[in-house]
Amino acid sequence: MRRIIEIISSSFRMALQELWKNKLRTFLSLFGITIGIFCIIGVLSTVQSLEYNLQQEIKSLGTNTIYIDKWEYGAGGGPDYPWWKYVKRPVPKYEELKPIKERTSIAEFAAFKIQVNDNVEVNDNIARVNIYGITDEFTYIQPVEIAHGRYMTDAEFETGASAIVIGNEIAEKLYGDQQYALGKTMTIRGKKCTVVGVIKKQGQQMLGGWQFDQSVVTPYRFARTIMDEFKADPLVLVKGKDNVNSKELQDDLRGTMRSIHKLSPTQSDDFALNDVNDFSDLMSKAFVSVNIGGWAIAALSLIVGMFGVANIMFVTVKERTPQIGLKKAIGAKSGIILTEFLAESAFLCIIGGTIGIILVFGLTKIVSSVFHFPIFISTPLLLLAVFICIVVGLLAGIIPAYQASKMDPVVAIRS
Repeated sequence: MRRIIEIISSSFRMALQELWKNKLRTFLSLFGITIGIFCIIGVLSTVQSLEYNLQQEIKSLGTNTIYIDKWEYGAGGGPDYPWWKYVKRPVPKYEELKPIKERTSIAEFAAFKIQVNDNVEVNDNIARVNIYGITDEFTYIQPVEIAHGRYMTDAEFETGASAIVIGNEIAEKLYGDQQYALGKTMTIRGKKCTVVGVIKKQGQQMLGGWQFDQSVVTPYRFARTIMDEFKADPLVLVKGKDNVNSKELQDDLRGTMRSIHKLSPTQSDDFALNDVNDFSDLMSKAFVSVNIGGWAIAALSLIVGMFGVANIMFVTVKERTPQIGLKKAIGAKSGIILTEFLAESAFLCIIGGTIGIILVFGLTKIVSSVFHFPIFISTPLLLLAVFICIVVGLLAGIIPAYQASKMDPVVAIRS
């Protein structure tokens, strides 16, 4: 064990001496490794951060939740989307909410939602917002966190009061201050509403989502007085109990909806049960191809870098031929010579990889601050980078190290 530590420390010192003695040559040779690690960590950390943020957005749509709609979300879009099939389906109705809750025993919460995108007005200041009309259990499925003020009360939901909670961006744009907006009025489609709360900032969402920052939320009973319910994108949201998975909930809801719509066994479903978990699975599958592409780009850079390190190791062996001869003459075994050069090659790659990691770290900080898109470098990625550096170093140094270990000591000393 002591001998191994001595070999490793000696190889590390030699690697540093090589780097210091021939700064430009070594830097140019290691530049390929630096770029390769930069590509690997940069691409994979960006992809992982993007996937994580998208998955978090999907989770924000509700956990263990089914969206009952006439449109199939998982069918995709484009020219192959069978819109002609879905457009004839009936839209979800508020009257269906009660029987859904009564007949679906494994459902914990159910809510109804309608929405429009329209202008709201405050003292001649106008903003275009999403206006949501929701029932009381909506917040248990899709939490609406309040930063200032309060949420709407059960009495306001029951009576259809003109109370509203608004997004933080709307509050700042129309009132100049979030807390100042509390208790003030807002005109929505000709009706005066009172601001009772300001929603906590969510940030920009890449998938769209609910976009509460630019939204106004009001009780359903009030919203239907200013919207045409059947043209206001009606939707039923159902959340299962904690011990129930979404597939069980989906199967139970299918029976409930077929019963409510009075469909015979031979008739097809005239509704869609969209599982939020399915969106997450589709996203994970899509990112598999993206990760493969990232690895392909990085592999090309690493191959170039490996040739650079192999080149510098060949030169190093050539320069140290007399030293190798002396070591072998005084009893150094071929395995020791081989290990020393392999370790030195690995250390050189680790140095180049470390530079690449530092560059990636700096770039992530810049991108995160400029584009407001959080990019993180996970610990497994850092360990992967170190592992790759060691493997590339061993592969790059194996041939020159083998040549050094097989040298004849007499010939080597004479050279």
